[in-house]
Amino acid sequence: MTVYLLNEEPIFPPPSEAEPDGLIALGGDLSPLRLLNAYAEGIFPWFRDEEDVFWFSPDPRMLLFPHDLKISASLKRVIRSGKFEVRCDTVFRDVIEGCASAFRQDQDGTWIDREFIDAYSELHRLGYAHSFETFTHGELCGGLYGVSVGRAFFGESMFHKTTDASKVAFCAMVEKIKTWQFDFVDCQVETDLVKRFGAKPVPRGDYLERLKKAISPPSLKGKWVL
Repeated sequence: MTVYLLNEEPIFPPPSEAEPDGLIALGGDLSPLRLLNAYAEGIFPWFRDEEDVFWFSPDPRMLLFPHDLKISASLKRVIRSGKFEVRCDTVFRDVIEGCASAFRQDQDGTWIDREFIDAYSELHRLGYAHSFETFTHGELCGGLYGVSVGRAFFGESMFHKTTDASKVAFCAMVEKIKTWQFDFVDCQVETDLVKRFGAKPVPRGDYLERLKKAISPPSLKGKWVL
């Protein structure tokens, strides 16, 4: 397999040519056009070193179909309790910075550096990136952010300062996009958390067919409101 070095053109090689770990390209930038082109092709940036952005298209892909969402009985009780207030698109930059600073087991640091924060904040300004946020007593205590293209939501990262805060935000996100008849949440790679929520591994070829259909409708751009 070949890992491609991107140039100034915001285009990508076919995802089928990715390495076994999903790595398909290095380089390029995090401009809005390149990012949106990447998501439309089933590719996302995962991290970067001092010089290059690393672009991935893993096989299989973890997808959550909104009607398959599983919520445990204990989490349902937390949601019903009203412990958390859930908002959308009110403090996007605070959420992505919270994700950047969150401790993650088995990871040395974070891929969400200043360039990522600025790039996704610009996507948010353009109406493509969105945050779901949980608050207690007016203080941000968890949330997630992702990118919406057509009727696909690409989940990027979550964080919490309070137990269950990010899980409540995740459930609110899925329930909201279900009302808009989104096709799926792209959870990217397998984790215990997304499996518990009902996400399933989908072969890359099948995923790309689903993606092609999902991104064809117009995107719901602008500020989202719960």
